[in-house]
Amino acid sequence: MKAKPRQSGLTLTEMVVVVAAVALLTGLGLPAIRTLFNSMATSGGTRAMISAALASARAIAAKEQRYAGIRFQEDLAGNQYMIFIVNDPNLYDSSGFRVVYGFRTVEGIQPIKLPESIGVMDLRLGSTAQVINDNSLINTDSQVKDTTTFSIIFSPSGKLVIHYVQVLRKNIYDRVFNDPTSPIKPMFEDDFFIASPSYQKEASRNSFVIYDKVQFGKIDIDRRWLDYLSGLEVIYINPYTGTIIKR
Repeated sequence: MKAKPRQSGLTLTEMVVVVAAVALLTGLGLPAIRTLFNSMATSGGTRAMISAALASARAIAAKEQRYAGIRFQEDLAGNQYMIFIVNDPNLYDSSGFRVVYGFRTVEGIQPIKLPESIGVMDLRLGSTAQVINDNSLINTDSQVKDTTTFSIIFSPSGKLVIHYVQVLRKNIYDRVFNDPTSPIKPMFEDDFFIASPSYQKEASRNSFVIYDKVQFGKIDIDRRWLDYLSGLEVIYINPYTGTIIKR
């Protein structure tokens, strides 16, 4: 007598149990995922992103044996990014002269977009690194763009240094910040508004603040420093380890 072949598969009851378990796990997992994304849109989450970027930039400097770092810069829509940059001795300005402190983006590494509600400033203006200490120095859009556009640089030995950085100005297809083939749209725009020369020299920074863009936008332009920025924690970077100094 032939034995009846055994059928494999799930019964209806087993299928219902599996579906219910999947639904339960999904329901439990979604809040955790939301929490993860929300945490990145906080000051602490942004600080962690910057720490990771600083470590990567320091490693690039040591590997390439060149000055390298990260540059904070906005695109034309106001989104702020961290761009990995490296010194290139083979850059030339519009007059054909070699740019001594010229930097370009590191090939193969895409810019890192910061959370839309969070911004990073260095609280200093222009190539003279004038410290912002009153409302008159931060009450125009160009001044805000100036202090949110800056670089942090490491030497080939991995030490944080104050080093001049020269990057091409806006409206020039420079394959640095305005590469027409870049997947980041729209193109990046620097914080300089005069047409010549094509490169601008500015000292790198060693500290920054993290601010809430929404809250900052609600402050009257004549009260930005006194009512908000002056109360933010200034975050410093250890010059020897490249890590953020904890409070």
